Amino acid sequence: MTPADPIPVTGAWRPGDHPGRRQFTSVFDARPHVLEAGGRLEHVTVAYETWGALAPDGSNAVLVLHALTGDSHAHGPAGPGHGQIGWWDDVVGPGKPIDTDRFFVVCPNVLGGCQGSTGPASDDPETGRPYGPRFPIITIRDQVVVEASLADTLGIARWTAVIGGSMGGQRVLEWAVGFPERVRRAVVIACGATATAEEIALCSLQVRAIRADPRFRGGDYYDAEPGDGPWRGMALARGIGQVSYRSELEFDERFGRGHEGDEQPLDGGRYAVESYLEYHGEKLSYRFDANTYIVLSQAMNHHDVGRGRGGVAAALGRVRADVWLAGISSDWLYPLRLQHELAALIPRASDVEVIQSLAGHDGFLTEHEAVGKVITRALADA
Repeated sequence: MTPADPIPVTGAWRPGDHPGRRQFTSVFDARPHVLEAGGRLEHVTVAYETWGALAPDGSNAVLVLHALTGDSHAHGPAGPGHGQIGWWDDVVGPGKPIDTDRFFVVCPNVLGGCQGSTGPASDDPETGRPYGPRFPIITIRDQVVVEASLADTLGIARWTAVIGGSMGGQRVLEWAVGFPERVRRAVVIACGATATAEEIALCSLQVRAIRADPRFRGGDYYDAEPGDGPWRGMALARGIGQVSYRSELEFDERFGRGHEGDEQPLDGGRYAVESYLEYHGEKLSYRFDANTYIVLSQAMNHHDVGRGRGGVAAALGRVRADVWLAGISSDWLYPLRLQHELAALIPRASDVEVIQSLAGHDGFLTEHEAVGKVITRALADA
């Protein structure tokens, strides 16, 4: 990305683009997957990356799950097919907390994503055109069912550990509840058993921001020219999200009332924090898709491990894995009370490890050393 580049209509990875380190498989080819909300999907493509070697008995497999705007590239440099360094590169790799010399590590792009797995930017096999707004409603539970099918394809009957934060942590919980016999250890960072009303409210505002962009075109924007897509709506959504991912103290410490360069706010210029939000919103537009942002945000809103299982307490009581829990001290989006609720209800859960950070919710991505220590303890006897 350079300032001169036209902003693409979608930042989705499409067939024909450089695959980078992605591998691909297709699941639900013999029969459709009936989604929790009632729709159906078949011939689902899963893009994933792996590191390390799988033990002959399959006993060293670790599943790493990304958050909302992440993808399969958890580890490795930027390069063809991957616009940026792995999103958890300080945590995954040789000699690192998730040690690829010890473990066979798998990171899939989530169902509904836009970096190789089937999502709204993918072509609908019935029409040959992107699903767009016709992509069905999906839930965290549906995403985990697809990941379980990927595990079957890879010959992994049981994960040594399933690890993730935020939306990735929601999927870790669904794995532990929905497939208790397939998870030995779980590391859950910065999430809760259900989406709270505040989380739903903030996600819904981001969805509305995208849909209000006149260039969204009801979700059928893929034939538009570069620069004429709904990037402004998605950038605004990202800005709303970015505020919720960080903390007031961090923003004040980093930006205060400073202004951007020589710009004067009293003369129409921007405060530094405004420039920061604009930059990150525009940056996302080069690697993400507006419909995907909507689909995944709504999946997070639907997160509820107790739905159809007799409630949260009954569902979490089914977990057989050893569970390590961590939260971020300044996280107001997924506050520590949510992790303490998990600790009280999961039979084999650790005490909550509080990671001290001003970074807010994004501390699960930025506090590599502290997060790594939690994971190292979880995997010590693996």
